[in-house]
Amino acid sequence: MTAIFDEGPPPPCPAPFNLAAHVLGPAARLPDKIALAVIGLSGAERWSYARLERAVRGTATGLLAQGLAPGDRVLMRLGNTVEFPLAYLGAIAAGLVPVPTSSLLTAPEVAGIIATTTPRLILRGAGIACPETDLPILNEAALDAMRDLPPADWHMGDPDRLAYVIYTSGSSGIPRAVMHAHRAIIARAMMFEDWYGLTESDRLCHAGAFNWTFTLGTGLLDPWSVGATALIPEAGVVPAQLPLLLRRHDATLFAAAPGVYRKLLAAEAIPPLPRLRHGLAAGEKLSEAIRARWHAATGTTIHEAYGMSECSTFISASPDRPAPPGTLGRPQRGRRVAILGADGAPVARDEEGTIAVHRDDPGLMLGYMGAPEATAEKFAGDWFLTGDRGAMDASGAIRYLGRADDMMNAGGFRVSPIEVEAALAGHPGITEVAVTDIEVKEDARVIMAFYTGPEPLDAKSLDAHCRARLAAYKCPRGFFHVESLPTGANGKLLRRDLRPIYEALNGPA
Repeated sequence: MTAIFDEGPPPPCPAPFNLAAHVLGPAARLPDKIALAVIGLSGAERWSYARLERAVRGTATGLLAQGLAPGDRVLMRLGNTVEFPLAYLGAIAAGLVPVPTSSLLTAPEVAGIIATTTPRLILRGAGIACPETDLPILNEAALDAMRDLPPADWHMGDPDRLAYVIYTSGSSGIPRAVMHAHRAIIARAMMFEDWYGLTESDRLCHAGAFNWTFTLGTGLLDPWSVGATALIPEAGVVPAQLPLLLRRHDATLFAAAPGVYRKLLAAEAIPPLPRLRHGLAAGEKLSEAIRARWHAATGTTIHEAYGMSECSTFISASPDRPAPPGTLGRPQRGRRVAILGADGAPVARDEEGTIAVHRDDPGLMLGYMGAPEATAEKFAGDWFLTGDRGAMDASGAIRYLGRADDMMNAGGFRVSPIEVEAALAGHPGITEVAVTDIEVKEDARVIMAFYTGPEPLDAKSLDAHCRARLAAYKCPRGFFHVESLPTGANGKLLRRDLRPIYEALNGPA
């Protein structure tokens, strides 16, 4: 029996189609229902479906008034405010292509994104880094003013046309611009039953910020697509305050990265959450210890999902299909997933290989912008290669066996070690450098740097050097001077051997 999971076709996508029109479709029958509540200790800012749709379509009108045409790209340099989803959906509603980016990126990093995506307009929040450019820039005040403009018509068209671009770090160390089609939103419907258990009556609280793509999809677009209510903590809310907000706002579902669950459990005792049905986790591997502690504290389960920037989450557990112990869960119904061997063919059940998803999956990217060779390298025949290792059992459940490359995970963000090493290599006094992520305590992985040179260097100087060139989440949390870096017989760096060096210097984690 080969390691292929295929239980029916994905849901069809109508044509013509617009992603934003689909997401806000419930506004026609639920105009007065609360679509969004931005929640804090002092209260909540509430948006009805009618108000949300009006603001999105008004924003579409305002963006088109800047002289933009369907297909033009709009770079989003916005912070943790409601303007982020409004601008994102407003651009898509108008047929424009938003390029959402992390507000933590530095100006040099953004300059590379501009060179690749060639936007026609930049949306920039106060204090968000951006390089000097001749491109027109709109601030948040200008976006606010668009909300009440006459509504634009939905730009309908081919569901396979480009809808948005998001960034990811590939194993080459080069951040890649991932192109997604309008149809990608249809693929997310496969999560509703096989991950969320999501219904119109739910109140889904996502712990992340507005300007994180995990929040954008799971916390906003998905609940809006079914007419549910999205609850997003306002800027400044810390994990220890989340249980009170979950209780106060009758959250039925809670979504967060595993690290947030760990911080939440480390705080004061969690109060009773009578409305909460279960939790959702993605972004990095969830440990069984956190899963057990959450169940003991709340009486509810956490259901995990696996996916990546190139494809929406496609392996998951759900209330109706819980994951067998030690597994991620099963591919969602409508997905076609396989475990491939080195020859590109499916291996046998229970045999290790590369996790792959079929190229016809509606949630799969169109490709990497400006990088056709890198796109081609990700495919083996009809399969997209995730680069992660796994094994599929007889029931279709998949055990996660780690990354095939050396990609790091820092708080749910995938980070290429090559990118960090390149930034550090330019520091005077460093001859060679290697970085890896190390679990310093339960469910807490941080990036550590190891370098050779004539003498140890000041850690503060190294940290400042990194922060001037990299987003904060990419910067190492420790710097270790060593006599040499571990290499194999062929001279290739062995990053997996950095952890024993760390333990020799600091003791076991």
